[in-house]
Amino acid sequence: MSVAIASPEALYEKLKHIHVGNPLCEYTYERCIELFPIIEEISILKEEKNALILAHTYVHPDIVFGVADHVGDSYGLAKAARQTQASIILFPAVRFMAETAKLLNPDKLVLDPNPNGGCSLADSIDPDTVWRLRRQYPQHTFVCYINTTAAVKAACDVCVTSSNAHIILEKIPNDRIYFLPDRLLAENTKNRLLKRGITKEILSYPGSCYVHEEIQEEEIDLMRYRFPDVTVLAHPECPPEVVQKADVVGSTTEMHRYVVAHQHQRSPFFLLTECGVASRLQIDAPHAKLVGGCHLCKYMRSNSLQSILAALKQPKESDIITIEPQIQERARRCIERMFDYAE
Repeated sequence: MSVAIASPEALYEKLKHIHVGNPLCEYTYERCIELFPIIEEISILKEEKNALILAHTYVHPDIVFGVADHVGDSYGLAKAARQTQASIILFPAVRFMAETAKLLNPDKLVLDPNPNGGCSLADSIDPDTVWRLRRQYPQHTFVCYINTTAAVKAACDVCVTSSNAHIILEKIPNDRIYFLPDRLLAENTKNRLLKRGITKEILSYPGSCYVHEEIQEEEIDLMRYRFPDVTVLAHPECPPEVVQKADVVGSTTEMHRYVVAHQHQRSPFFLLTECGVASRLQIDAPHAKLVGGCHLCKYMRSNSLQSILAALKQPKESDIITIEPQIQERARRCIERMFDYAE
């Protein structure tokens, strides 16, 4: 949860340590002077309107450390949305995450301030395709990644996240699973279950996250050549050959927690995910040595303090999340089953 920023100087002191190889993630004192009035106005409006800001780790650090009340991965933010007493939920991330918050809070105003809130993974599949697949595979339990639209969730049986997919797939009382839309997470989850002696038929749809799909195993080989003692952490949306070479595999939150807990080790960390995790760790784990490049998600990075402020002041129709009642009911059941299995 964010701590109120008292001045431009305090903002600069907070963000000046971020250096991940991309100018969008670096903060000069002059930039902090420009950003501070926006942060201050957002903070005032949050209190006046009883608004909660949920931010994914992948958005800009000025949002994460300047105005967000909760920061995390899809699962943690869904839990925060489920538990809040706020009147308004504002969700700087991508559209499907704001939809999830609305599914869990049908009577609250949920706002998506992102002018480009798409997602290559969520956009890879539509509900008509799911219903067609269900007719083709009537004996299978349909499991959807949380990175899907509400309409796709409404067509599925249970939802999962990268942190709990292996737990839920093991618990589902059916050995026939159709996992969508992420073929890479499906394959990595299947391999994880096989290592534990759990054999299920897991079919998958050919969707993927463009950021993680582009990560290559050669990156690990190069980094191990340069730093033989490096600890490699990979997100399970990466290709299986990347995951198999990693030392630690986990969601953004799991990667963050690992580095925070091991930050005093002398050897460096190499993070294979969107560079928002590295940005957070340069503040939350100042003793950790991070090496490697920066992978940016163009959808997550479309969020800005300016768009958050505009949505809080006077939301446009496109900012407001609305879901048809029939889809709302079915999709919420899909998500609630996730909580039932995972908890």
